[in-house]
Amino acid sequence: MSEILEVRATPWYKRPPYLIAAAVLVVVMVAVVTDLPQHASRSVQISGDTTVIKQLNAGIDSCAFAVKEAMGFNHDEQANNLNPSDRAAVPRLLADDQQACSYTSESIYDLSDIEVPGSSSGKYIGRLVNTATIWATSDGLAAIEAIQALWSAPHDAAAQRDLVKAEQELTQDRIIVLTDIQAADKILSAHLPSVGLPAL
Repeated sequence: MSEILEVRATPWYKRPPYLIAAAVLVVVMVAVVTDLPQHASRSVQISGDTTVIKQLNAGIDSCAFAVKEAMGFNHDEQANNLNPSDRAAVPRLLADDQQACSYTSESIYDLSDIEVPGSSSGKYIGRLVNTATIWATSDGLAAIEAIQALWSAPHDAAAQRDLVKAEQELTQDRIIVLTDIQAADKILSAHLPSVGLPAL
């Protein structure tokens, strides 16, 4: 009987079930607070976004050169500016250009590993990484393949249409990338590096 009275005399907040529940609640609250997204400083956001753009430029540099080179070959062929030895080298160079814009290229493959920071400007940086990847692996590759087809068959109407479409998409996607850079610049009140997509 005295034991029962002793249990009843213990305040409710000192009883083991309540103490355990309180401890669990504290642990949960600490976990939630530490898991909340942290608001990075402006300088940290600028640094993170700059790093992403530099990684992107390193990844697409070879493809950007390849697309520009292939377009140059097509222009020179139409203008009859290539001598026989240069013209003979073009198919091999176009094959190299095609490889530079495909996922068989290590630098293009590495684009999929770029981690975009979760900053306020991150959604624009993430979108421009995706769009620049499409510029290279879809638009650029399609343009090069159309030029390769035209090199073998200059009057191939389907290849001519494919090239026109690819050129339009290259231009449109470049505009999207430039717009996203401007949006990120505005949010950060900064001037982030430009993305190395050539105007064609």
